[in-house]
Amino acid sequence: MVSTQASRVLKALRTIAFEGNVLGMDLRERKKKILRAVIDEYVQTAEPVGSKTIAKDIGLTVSPATIRNDMAELESLGLLEQPHTSAGRIPTSSGYRVYVNELMEQYRLSLEETETINRALKSRIQQLDRIISDAGRITSQLTSYPAYALAAASNSITISRFDIIYVDSGTFIIVVMMSNKTVKNKLVHLPFTIEQTQLTKLSTLFNASFTNITEEKITPQLISSTERASNDSNGVVAVIAGFALELLSETKARETHITGASNLLEYPEYRDVDKAQRLLRYLSSEGEIAKLPVPEDSGGMKITIGSENLAEELRDSSVIVARYDAGDDMQGLIGVVGPTRMDYSKVAARLSYIARGLSGLLSGSDKTPGILSDGTHNNTP
Repeated sequence: MVSTQASRVLKALRTIAFEGNVLGMDLRERKKKILRAVIDEYVQTAEPVGSKTIAKDIGLTVSPATIRNDMAELESLGLLEQPHTSAGRIPTSSGYRVYVNELMEQYRLSLEETETINRALKSRIQQLDRIISDAGRITSQLTSYPAYALAAASNSITISRFDIIYVDSGTFIIVVMMSNKTVKNKLVHLPFTIEQTQLTKLSTLFNASFTNITEEKITPQLISSTERASNDSNGVVAVIAGFALELLSETKARETHITGASNLLEYPEYRDVDKAQRLLRYLSSEGEIAKLPVPEDSGGMKITIGSENLAEELRDSSVIVARYDAGDDMQGLIGVVGPTRMDYSKVAARLSYIARGLSGLLSGSDKTPGILSDGTHNNTP
C-alpha cells in the first residue's frame, strides 16, 4: 500500500510531467484557435462554451462535430473541462497557462484609458506617504479586481529636517521631513509650561545631531548629551527623539495595502459564501499578502494561475503582479487578485502601465507613459 506522503509525491511528479508536456507540445493551429475562442468567450460570459458558439465565433470551415471532437481532445490534454455532461467546456488552469504563454494577444490601451490612468495617478498621488494605498486604490478601480500594493523596506531613509513649532505655553508640534520628501508631524501636550526660545534651541540641536543618521545611531548617549546641551530636565528631548525613532523604525517595515476586496463578490465564481469568505480573510492578512508571487526581474510582471498558487485559498484564483521603482533604491509591487476567468491581456496591460507611471512619478521625472513618436500608445506590458 502506498503511503499518503508517497502518493502526494507521485501526484506532484505526474503534474510536473503533464505540465511540461502540455506547455511544450505543438498544438495544431485549429486547436489553438478553438482554445483561444473558448477562453475569450468564457471570460466574457462566465458560461460553459459549446461547439456551435465556437463555430460562429472563429469562422472555421469545419462542422460543429469536428470542433466538438477537437474540444474533447483539448479536454483529454487537461486544457478544457466539462462541468456537467450536457454542458459546454470551460478552461482549466493549464488551459489558461497555455493561453497566457502562447495565445494571448497584446491588449492595446486606448487613448481614453491612458488618459484616465495618468489623470488618476497625478491627481491622487500628492503626498508620497500615501503612495502605497493610493496606488492600490487606483489599480482596483481601473481593473475592477481587488488590488494589493507593497513597498519594500528601506534602510536608507533618514530624517533631513526638524521643525519644532510653538503653539502655546503647554503645546508644540514636531514636524519632520524625511529624506524621501515625506512629511510627518505630531502634536505634543505638556503638563508644564515651555518657552518658545527653548523650542527654537531644540530645533537647532536636533537638526545638528539627529538628521541624516540611521535609527541605530540615535543612542541613549546622544539623547543624554542633547538634554544637557538644552538644559532639559523635563523629558522634552526624549519625546522628540522617541518620535524620530518611531518614524525611522516605520521605514523598515514593509507597507502592505489591499483595496477593493469586496469587488470579488461581483463575480459568479465567488457566489459560494464560504469560498468568498476564505479568500477575503486571506486578503485581509498583511502577512499573507506579503507572501504573494513576486516578479523575478525589476520592471517585470508575473502571472500565477489557479493551482500554480501555493496558498490553498488562491487555488481557484489568479494573481497578476508588477514591480515599480519606488525611489531611494526601493522596489514596490502592485498586483491584482481575481478569478482564473480573467481578461489577462487587458489586466496585464493596465497593470504594466500603472507600474511604469508610478516609476516615472517616484523617480522624480514626473512622467507617465504616453504617446510614442509614431502615434501608438506606449503601453507594452
